[in-house]
Amino acid sequence: MEWKATMFRGQFVQKIDAKGRVSMPARFREALASSGDARFILTPAPFDACLHVFGLRAWEEIEQRISELPSHDRNVVRFRRQYVSAAVECETDRAGRVLIPPHLRDQAQLDKELLWAGMGKNIELWSKEKWDQALEISPEDEASYRNAVEQFPL
Repeated sequence: MEWKATMFRGQFVQKIDAKGRVSMPARFREALASSGDARFILTPAPFDACLHVFGLRAWEEIEQRISELPSHDRNVVRFRRQYVSAAVECETDRAGRVLIPPHLRDQAQLDKELLWAGMGKNIELWSKEKWDQALEISPEDEASYRNAVEQFPL
């Protein structure tokens, strides 16, 4: 049977506890389980203050593509250091919680309220406050954004 990538949808707000544990939304846990992925990867997003979450199989495909990039390119090396070396393999506990390591909490500025955002093939994990800020569009950028979205082949 061929493996099919899981599609993640929806937004869920959860609180993180003092130990760095947060409940993964049941819908996301079920989606991972249905694809055969009990384990998943947390890694810092390259350009945003959030974490990327991938099912293990999807991550292994990404790692393979990254490993094929030219190792003499300084940007590739920097990207590997930031994205691959910081990746942590995780699974939920019996209560459906994820323990987010301190270095990842610090990098993504995760504190108190977190937002899980289904992004299709992966999940983004944000501080609720940072998520709200990221969605703000300045009046100067609104026309450019509108034009870009209208070009998407939807």
